[in-house]
Parts: sequence; structure tokens; C-alpha cells
Amino acid sequence: MKLLERFLPRTVQVSRSFARGEQFYEQRKFADALRVWKISADAGNTEALYRIGLLYARGEGVLRSVADAASWYEKAAQRGHPGAQLQLGLIYLSGSDVIPPWLASWLSSAKARDPNGSESILNTLLPTGTGIKKDEELARHWIGAAAQSGDPLALAVMGDIHRHGRGGPADYEQAHDYYTRAAAANIAMAQFGLGDLYFQGLGRPVDHATAADWYEKAAENNDARAQFAIGHLCLTGQGREADAARAGHWFTRAAERGDARAYHQAGLMHLSGNGLPLDPDKAETYFRRAAKKGFIPACVQLAEIYSQGKGIAPDLREAANWYREAAERGDVQSQFVLGRLYATGQGVAPNLRLAASWFSRAAENGHATAAYNLATFYAKGDGVPRDLDQALTWYKAAADKGFVLAQLQLGRIYSAGSGVPRDTARALDWLEKASTSGHADARIALAMTYLQNDAATRNPTRAVELLESCARDGQAIAALRLAELYDGTVEGLPLDQERASRHYLEAANAENTEAQYKLALRLLAGQFIPRNPSDAVTWLTRAAERSHLGAQFRLAVLYCQGQDVPADLKQGIAWYRRAAEGGHVVSQYNLAVMLLKGQGCEPDPAAAMGWFEKAAQQNMVEAQIKLVEAYAASPDAIVKEDEARLWYEEASKTPVGSKRLAHLAHLFATSSHPESSKVVDVDRAMASAPQREIAATGDEEGRQSHFRSGGIETGL
Repeated sequence: MKLLERFLPRTVQVSRSFARGEQFYEQRKFADALRVWKISADAGNTEALYRIGLLYARGEGVLRSVADAASWYEKAAQRGHPGAQLQLGLIYLSGSDVIPPWLASWLSSAKARDPNGSESILNTLLPTGTGIKKDEELARHWIGAAAQSGDPLALAVMGDIHRHGRGGPADYEQAHDYYTRAAAANIAMAQFGLGDLYFQGLGRPVDHATAADWYEKAAENNDARAQFAIGHLCLTGQGREADAARAGHWFTRAAERGDARAYHQAGLMHLSGNGLPLDPDKAETYFRRAAKKGFIPACVQLAEIYSQGKGIAPDLREAANWYREAAERGDVQSQFVLGRLYATGQGVAPNLRLAASWFSRAAENGHATAAYNLATFYAKGDGVPRDLDQALTWYKAAADKGFVLAQLQLGRIYSAGSGVPRDTARALDWLEKASTSGHADARIALAMTYLQNDAATRNPTRAVELLESCARDGQAIAALRLAELYDGTVEGLPLDQERASRHYLEAANAENTEAQYKLALRLLAGQFIPRNPSDAVTWLTRAAERSHLGAQFRLAVLYCQGQDVPADLKQGIAWYRRAAEGGHVVSQYNLAVMLLKGQGCEPDPAAAMGWFEKAAQQNMVEAQIKLVEAYAASPDAIVKEDEARLWYEEASKTPVGSKRLAHLAHLFATSSHPESSKVVDVDRAMASAPQREIAATGDEEGRQSHFRSGGIETGL
């Protein structure tokens, strides 16, 4: 039979050879198909050229090679084969440098051993190279050639090329013509393209109804993009009557075809129960499938449902993982949130360095709150080296975007000259901007800046107007500032003690502890208002219970001395202790005296020495001397000699301490001197020490650096 075939016409031989190749291919004998198709191709069979190209494109019987596929497609395309022209055009449209994973792995290790030898082997395996460079003009040429032959898919692709202007200028009329011809052949891609032209008004007026018609035709042809699009129109009521259930149907169909946006939208509907049955578990599944496809909104949605526990058990670690996924994919808000999680230790181990890193990425992408937090980190040296120039840069970046706290911070910085030359005019500029939002702290800071002793900007009248406005809005600190102004703390403003008392009371009622304390002092002294010890003790107690050190100290004095309250040493020592624990130096000293003498408590010399030492560390000369006396009285029991000498030297640095210690110097030579057994009498301490009162001012602005921000912001 084979012998007889030699005498058949050549065209018949070629045809039979090609047919045998098809039989081999159907039997999945790809290598045999390639062998006989090459014979047909050498004999001029165009279809065989095209089929060999398909084998290389699919990696059937040969190493997958886009470059080899393109080579065979081009031979067929030049002979007018529409399929080859289309496939060749599609390759040029996107380009390809695909190397099989196994080959990439081999090539990497082979190059390490012998770069020249590996290249030689690669050229033998893939003589036409590993890919094709993208060339949209060439793509338009070959796909256009296929379209001229009437190939429906080529017509649809040409519609896309003209719509998006690939390989040449965009031409919506040409796109419409190509799409229409392809849509007539029921090509879903073209039907979707027509829907987009009408929906977006490209080359024609916006027509949502016509767009919906074309989208629905493509959707019925199982085009996932069209299914999502018609679902969106049904959900929003554009071109179709609003119908959540119908929208859910199309979103589900698109999701079944793996569309990430459809997974996300169907998940939202299952989460809310609107259009699809309420099913948080299914929602989570859909979100997870979309997230695994890299769809950022789904990553964020997963993070939110795990952080808030929407229908499922909260899991902050899982939430942090999905925020990280979204952040690494470039979602700016997630970068900010991840920074906040690392700063606060929610769902992750606290790590200020990583917090600063994520704030930095978000800030560089324009996130104002992240810029503010990054500035705060640079100002404090949290997670990054302390750098006031960087802090100013990022405060300004946030302030320029209208972030009020950054504008306020810049105003405070320039007002105080913290790390920069003092510039009242610039401070006022930033504070005025911050104040336009109505932010109370900004308006108060603006008022206080107008009170500074700068002739060019000083404006007490404007300051009082701002403070009065804030006080009317219920801002206790503004009422306190007004009370202090009318109390005579600012030069150039008339005294008005009646107003001062009224504003102290106003701020005190709003639970401002400093106002409560100062009002109590007025009531105790009968200063500018009738004396009222009972009310005074009430205000002192309210302030003391909220940790006001001056109020705690004053109550301790009152109870120990029995002034305006029944004497109660236990109450007195309790308030001294609370103030001492807060760092109030005179309270530390007086508490030590009472512990030493056992007044209001059991004697506790060791504890007393501990409190004397804390007061001494705050440079209180009396406490330093007490430590020296304690050593002189009991050199082996309470204080070591080297420590005593240290405090002796510290106390000697002041005139008062030097005079007091002069007649005690000889005590270091003997422990039998009568002076060594003396301690400061508690009555004497209470009579003299209160005069050294170090009261808390309540003025947080005055006690804090202007670079201290007060914490991490939670976001916009």
C-alpha cells in the first residue's frame, strides 16, 4: 500500500499525510503528529504549518516555546491562513518571554557551572529563542489580516485594538464596526465591547439601556466580565430596573467562572443578606477566593470581618495577615492600618520599627494620618532615629493635606521654638488654618500664641475672643485659661477677679482638675470670693481623686494639721502617699518624716529612708540632709557611708545645705553625738515644708515638649 502511495498525485500524498497527523493527534500521539505534519508542511500544506505552531504553543510533543510557535504561525500567516494570522497577532499584542519552570531552574544552575555551555545547550533546545517582544503595530497588522478574511474572533479583537488605541490611534467608530460584525456571529467578547461603548459613551451618547442589552447577550454567552457588568447595572438600576436578586444571580454566575470582582461582590451580598441569602461563611469563602487572586478590596474585606467579627469569630492575627496582604499589594489605607497594628500590638507583636516602616510607605503614598504618625515617630525617636528635620518634613506633608493635628503641631512647634527658630508669624499661620475646622485645641493654642510677647503679632483682644468662644462650646481648658487671664497672669489685660472666679467655677464643673484646685485655694483663703472651707475640701477631693498632685498634697496638710477638717493623720498620710507616688517632692519628704516617727502609721524607718532618697534625687536639700543625719545616727543600719557622703556633697552645693551641714561635719567621726539622734519633727515639717509646695500646674502644654504628639491616630 505504501508503495502504491508513491504513485499518487503529490497533493493527494500531502493530504493523506496531514490526515494521518490528525489521527495521531486525536490518539494523543503528539510526536508522531509532529513528524507527519512536518512532511506535509515541507510539501506546502498551510494547515500543517498552523498545526505545528499550535503544538509548540501548547507544549504537545515538544518543549513549549512561544517563539517556535510564532515561527510556524508566521509561515502559515504569510500564506494567508486566518487562524495563524490571529494567533501570531495575539502573541505580538502581549509579547511573551515564558520559559518553562523546569527549564528556568535548570538554566539557573547550569549558568552557575558553565555560562557559555548553558547558552549553547539552550540554543540547541530552543533555536528560535525563549520569547517574542511585544509589538502592537505588528499585532494590528496580522490580526487585521485575519479580520479581513471575516474571522469573527479576529473582528472582535480588532474592535478592542481600535477601542484602546493599541498599535495606532483609538477609533471608536472603527471599534463599533468591528464589534458589530463580530457580535452578529455571537462572539461574546464583541457583545461585551459594544456594551462598554454605550455604557461609557465612547464615540456615541451614553445609553445604559442599550449597554445593558449587549452586556446581557454577552453574559448569556458566559462572558464573566459581562455577567459582572449586568449584575452591577441590576444592582444600581442603570439601564435595568434595580433588582438585587437579579444582580446576585449574575454575580454568582461570574464568580463561578472565577471573576475576582464577582467573588467580592457576591461575598458582600451574602454578608449583608441583600440579593443573596445571608451566609457569612459563604461570604468569607468568596472573599478568600477573590483575595487569593490578588483582588485588594477582598483582602481588605477579609481583614475587616476578622477584626470586627462580622458574622464570624474575631481573629486579630488573621485580620493582620490580610491587612499585610493588601498593604504589600499597594493599598495605602492598609499600609497605614498595618503600621497602627504594629504600633499598638494588635494581632501582631508590637514592633515600632515595622510600624514606622509601614507608616512611611503609606505616607509616601500620600496618606495624611500616616505622615503625621511618622512625624511623631521621628520627633520621639520611636522605631527610627530621632530626627527633628524629618519630623517637620512629615508634619508639613500632613498639614499641607489639611490634616488638622499636623497643622496644630506645626503651630505649637514654631510658637515655642522647639527644635526650630521661634517664628510666631508662621505659628499663627498654621494655627489659623487648623482653627478653621473648629478644632478646639487649635483655637486655644491660637489664642495663647496671640498672647505671646511679640509686638508684631500680639493681640490679647483676639485671644480673649477665641477663648470665650471655646468656653461657650464647653471647653474646660479655655475656661481655665480665661480665669488665669482675668486673674492677672498676662500683662496688658485688666484684672477682673469676678470673671476669674466665674471661669474657675465653670472649668471646675467641667472636671478640669487644675480649675478645681485653684478654686479650692480661693475658697480656703476667702480670696475674691466668700471663704467656704467645706466647698474647698469638696473641690480638693474631686481634683485629688483624679490624681492632681497639688490637691492631694493640700488635703494631706489639712488632715494632718486639722485645718478646716477634723485632724486625721491616717487620712493625711494616705494623701501624702498618693502625691508622693505621683512624684510630688514635698509629699515624699513629709511622708518619710511620718513613716520615721510612726505618725498615722506604724514606724517604718526603711520605707522612710526610701522616700527621703526619692526626694533627695529631686534635689530637695532637706531630704539630702536627712540621709546624712540617718547615716550619722546609725552608720551600719540604714544608709551606707558612701551614699551618705554622696548626699553630703549634693547638699553642700547650696548655701542653705552648706550652713546646715557645717556643724554636722564632725558627726562622721562619731555616732554618739546627741545631734545624730534627731529627726525633723513632723509638726515642724508640716509647718515649714508646705511653704515649699510644688503644685502641679495642670498645664499639659507647658510641661510637655511641643514635639510630643499624644499618641497614635486611628485614621480617617
